[in-house]
Amino acid sequence: MNKTVNINLAGTSFHIDEDAFGKLSRYLDAIRKSLKGADGSEEIMQDIEARIGELFSEKIESPSQVITLKNLDEVIAVMGQPEDYEVDDEIFEDAPSSSKTYSKSRGNASHKQLFRDIDNKYISGVSSGLGHYFGIDAIWIRLLWVLLIVAGFGSPIVVYILLWILVPPALTTSEKLRMTGEPVNISNIERKFKEGFDNVADRVKNVDYDKYGNKIKSGASGFFDSLGELIIGLFKVFAKIIGVLIIIVSLSIIIGLVVAFFTFGSMDYWASNEIAEKIAMVDVTNVPIWLLALLGLFAIGIPFFALFVLGLKLLISNLKSMSPTLKISLIVVWALSIIGLTILGIKQATEEAYDGNYIEEQALAVRTGDTLQISMRADKQFSYRVSRDNALQLKYNANEEKVIYSNDIILNIKSSKDSIGKIVIEKSAEGNNQLEAKKRAEAIEYKYSFENSSLVLDGFFITDTKNKYRDQQIEITVYLPEGTAIYSDENVNSYYNYSSNFAELSDYDNDAHHYRVLKNDYECLDCKEKEENFQEMDSLEIINSEKVIDTIKTESWEEEVKNDLKNVGENTKRSRKTVTVTID
Repeated sequence: MNKTVNINLAGTSFHIDEDAFGKLSRYLDAIRKSLKGADGSEEIMQDIEARIGELFSEKIESPSQVITLKNLDEVIAVMGQPEDYEVDDEIFEDAPSSSKTYSKSRGNASHKQLFRDIDNKYISGVSSGLGHYFGIDAIWIRLLWVLLIVAGFGSPIVVYILLWILVPPALTTSEKLRMTGEPVNISNIERKFKEGFDNVADRVKNVDYDKYGNKIKSGASGFFDSLGELIIGLFKVFAKIIGVLIIIVSLSIIIGLVVAFFTFGSMDYWASNEIAEKIAMVDVTNVPIWLLALLGLFAIGIPFFALFVLGLKLLISNLKSMSPTLKISLIVVWALSIIGLTILGIKQATEEAYDGNYIEEQALAVRTGDTLQISMRADKQFSYRVSRDNALQLKYNANEEKVIYSNDIILNIKSSKDSIGKIVIEKSAEGNNQLEAKKRAEAIEYKYSFENSSLVLDGFFITDTKNKYRDQQIEITVYLPEGTAIYSDENVNSYYNYSSNFAELSDYDNDAHHYRVLKNDYECLDCKEKEENFQEMDSLEIINSEKVIDTIKTESWEEEVKNDLKNVGENTKRSRKTVTVTID
């Protein structure tokens, strides 16, 4: 059992193995010894410790994890050995660089991170940062901004402000090295520190020449820095508001999903058998309802949980991020949920991918000049009423067996050039292939009767529950010779095809009518007569209404006259009394 030690690197605490702590102490002491006597050695050591802290943070998954010797060796392999990078005194003198000086093309950097270069800025350092990232001189980026703005495109200003707000500045030496894509190790930290001293020396030499230019530049930079701070402050306030909205929306949806999960997920336990059977008629996956609810909860809830965490981060700047293990676990669970729902959805969709038809045809002994009576009938074991709707229902037949029941029947009346009529019954259903869909359609039970020029059609059909809900329906077409008369019962009107002219005629008053079949058309034989009767009835109602109104007006006028006469009589009596009193 090894002891652990708590250490602090650049403001971050770590738990480190005792052996690893000893090796790290010796490593840092060796670096200090190599930097001993050099100007700026303390700043270099701070940058080195900060970089080591960053590498440690990348290797641990939780704050309680202990840094081991293996982790330390991996960090030292990245940073390099201290004896290979002893600082020479000449690096702080104004002398040309030796062969040992590190040089690397910006365009050849192995890995870069976008930062704002505030050491080479005019406004905020965005252009110089982009120049480092893309390996080109910052002057070309600045010229591009100017050209786009002059050309009349307003969006570059918005893009620049967003980059100013979202891209962090390169403050530390390690950030400046990552900005140019250079490895963050001891050698490059030393070199970068030397470059800083060289820049200071150059500015001291050129102080007389650049005095006024630097004053103007610093004044402009100060103005834009203040403007940037104002914009960033407004952006932070806006981000807080957005964070509150994100939290409210995401939390509401998560709560709704949890409630829905417990409601639908427990349906197998509290729901009635009828509800469960209806779900079984639609679902072909045979997956438990609770599993479907769980997959839906994960597939929808995890993204909104991520939004909830994002909202918290917008409100709380120092909120600690989730551990990599938790992030990976959530991503894996979400991906598996999406894959599971996709597979089940494909299976459900393929079950209804194909349409199948089964057609029955029979002649009707109806000729030109005959009158065909058409009506619909109900079966009292299912319903006393016949009317078309599109619903599939579960009902019991006379043998107390559960069957699928539906009124989804479409009726067409068409003219025929044949000498006698015929009836065509087309049954349809869906399935995962055409053969299965056809078998489901053939399994639909439907009956009708024809006797003495009377066609009685069932207003419903049934099928076995093993066929499930697969959009079963029936379309009946009655072909009649031209000139045939039809008496259509009022209970047939709802079954006529909505797109046919016959449906428009039958829907006039939703009553029984006589029709005649013409060539590609129909005529109503008694619609005009009924329409005239309706108009007469409407006229009588209007006349009666006017009489009532006149009567009311007359009666009210008579009442007003009587009231006026009564008032006059009373006034006359009062006058007489007054005169009499005066004479006395």
